[in-house]
Amino acid sequence: MRYRVPGIPLWLDEPPDILARRVAEHLGLRREELARLSVSRRSLDARRKGRPRWVMDVEVDVEGQLPSPPAGVEPVGEPTPPAPPVRAPELPPVILGAGPAGLFCAWGLLERGVRSVVVDRGKTVGPRRRDVAALMRDGSLDPESNMNFGEGGAGAYTDGKLSTRIRHPAVRRVVELFARFGNAGVILEQGKPHVGSDVLPAAVSAMREELERGGCTFEWNARAIDVEVSEGRVRGLVLADGRTLPCDRLVLAPGNSARELYERFAARGWPVEAKPFAVGFRVEHPQALIDRIQYGQAAGQSGLPAADYRLAENPSVDGKPRGVFSFCMCPGGVVVPTPTEPGMQVTNGMSNSGRSSPLANAGLVVAVGPDDFAAEGFTGPLAGLEWQRKWERAAFELGGGGYRAPAQRLAAWLDGRPGEPPGRSSYRPGLTHADLSRLYPPQVHAALRSAMRGFDRRMRGFISPDALLIGIESRTSAPCRIARGEDLQAPGLRGLYPAGEGAGHAGGIVSSAVDGLKAAEAICRELGG
Repeated sequence: MRYRVPGIPLWLDEPPDILARRVAEHLGLRREELARLSVSRRSLDARRKGRPRWVMDVEVDVEGQLPSPPAGVEPVGEPTPPAPPVRAPELPPVILGAGPAGLFCAWGLLERGVRSVVVDRGKTVGPRRRDVAALMRDGSLDPESNMNFGEGGAGAYTDGKLSTRIRHPAVRRVVELFARFGNAGVILEQGKPHVGSDVLPAAVSAMREELERGGCTFEWNARAIDVEVSEGRVRGLVLADGRTLPCDRLVLAPGNSARELYERFAARGWPVEAKPFAVGFRVEHPQALIDRIQYGQAAGQSGLPAADYRLAENPSVDGKPRGVFSFCMCPGGVVVPTPTEPGMQVTNGMSNSGRSSPLANAGLVVAVGPDDFAAEGFTGPLAGLEWQRKWERAAFELGGGGYRAPAQRLAAWLDGRPGEPPGRSSYRPGLTHADLSRLYPPQVHAALRSAMRGFDRRMRGFISPDALLIGIESRTSAPCRIARGEDLQAPGLRGLYPAGEGAGHAGGIVSSAVDGLKAAEAICRELGG
């Protein structure tokens, strides 16, 4: 019988064969009584400074049943059989967006025998890569093909993290599919799975090719401008080139920068609302500094990955708590430009699978909501979007144009002084020394400053002379949410399925992919599955 055995420790300097002996001791068995053993999850425990260790979850075969398994040890159940096919619809479902939500929705439908049409305003990863390179080289932005738009969505050219806080049976399925298509089986045992920006584009292309072989079709360079609705049901997707794709089931999975879509919904009086999100800056440190802070004397030891961190504080500002947290931490990564509209400056972080850059970066962001938007005159369903645009324009102007990022040394910003010009940075097209206090309202800076000092108490040296703040991080999640009911359809718009991060129902690669699978299940239920 096969059992899952969690929490088996292994010190860095111990040979791998000790793991089997330790599992046997934990189960009260002899080593010879264990059959096949595999690691299902491996996490680094660095809480003991200078003495980090691996903690393993393993699956192991034993003869018969354990009479009294130790606490936490559970039998491994049989895989869930695939769901049966459903009846084919008269019109294929149309999926707007070829990011994680859209691709996995198409995958979930195809598994049930339903072929779909996937529409994206951008390009496939090959030509898209050249557009991304031009943006980073000299600030040439293609509004239709960039870090956000195109095959794979925003995740394809950002970081490729596959860790998530959601608990859903499909999470493992999503990671397994990325491992399969990216030829990256190593991520299946990582506690924080990370594909990397060098692997993920090829993985999503391989997945798309498999979908095409199954009968799905893809429309590239196809920007959607409207949705046709008749008698309360979706009837088609209208494209900028004048075509209308007829459909009576439309999945909206456009990513969190689909601003024209939010505007169209608001203009039509369809169910869209402003939602909270978080904004701030990218902070960049030497990776060696983060390693020393997190690993202590063990920093630099063979076998240790580039250290990461996750920080959160809730300082009180004007008598109200403000959530401040690190976001999308990229050890051994780079800071990249992620605008989608001319004249607006936005950044994000990314790292390759090897995380080999000498620098580390993360978003340091504070939660903002309707009260913040209203204080600057923005109300209604697009309030958060217009507030977001205001500060992206200001950041572009402060950077001097060309998508140069306004930047300041962290310590100088904390002290309210100009400080020395920024030092080494991974950001391209380059930095402009600027006073970052000119960006965002005072309450945002007050929350960030208070939290930053708390971060330094927990990670001594975080406020370092070498640490840079780079502007701005403003698209942590969608500023709007397209409403949907328990059947995952938008109220009053039958056949319209908002899904993923862009529709306001997920955040990150994995949760968006899971939401796409949920949309596929909902369509199959409607089809009678």
